[in-house]
Amino acid sequence: MTRALLAGLAVLTFAAVGAAVAPSVRPALVRLALVRPALAQSGYDRPGGDYASAPVPSGDPAVCASRCEHEKNCRAWSFSYPSPSGAPAMCFLKREVVPRTQSDCCVSGVRGAGVIEPRAGAIEYSIDRYGGDYKSFETPPDAKGQACASACQAEKRCRAWTYRRPGYGSPAAHCYLKETIKPPRRRPCCISGVVR
Repeated sequence: MTRALLAGLAVLTFAAVGAAVAPSVRPALVRLALVRPALAQSGYDRPGGDYASAPVPSGDPAVCASRCEHEKNCRAWSFSYPSPSGAPAMCFLKREVVPRTQSDCCVSGVRGAGVIEPRAGAIEYSIDRYGGDYKSFETPPDAKGQACASACQAEKRCRAWTYRRPGYGSPAAHCYLKETIKPPRRRPCCISGVVR
């Protein structure tokens, strides 16, 4: 309801401004109205343009986005997850908005965008469903936790799963299969899903 009201007000404001503007300026206003804000996304890096970097002990990409918001020189940022070799999560602040490239290691964005986790149907990014485990095992690193989801789907007993990224409490990635569905908790370490 609120979004619809705000969108309606924006359209009315744009129409009023457009009517008062000279015809030669109207095409530029139309192009400006079609520009969408850039969003920070998981699975992308922005290599280059760094002016500062620091470890992120909590391993949360939202900390990196917040650092950029509070630095006057920051225009973009990249966050890298902890590595299996033990390197900590890192935040890289950038003086310019460099193009993003697809990379499972990272989350990146521009100032003002915050962190937008991908939505992929039943996959819950940055969600831990703590408890209810009946089985856990090491699994190869996977940016989408697909092997863990598949293991849960293959077992009738499994109702939900959680994949924990490497570097969060252990150098190896782990899969937790659950016989009960626990409430979701926001935690950047994990990807979860409910199967049945």
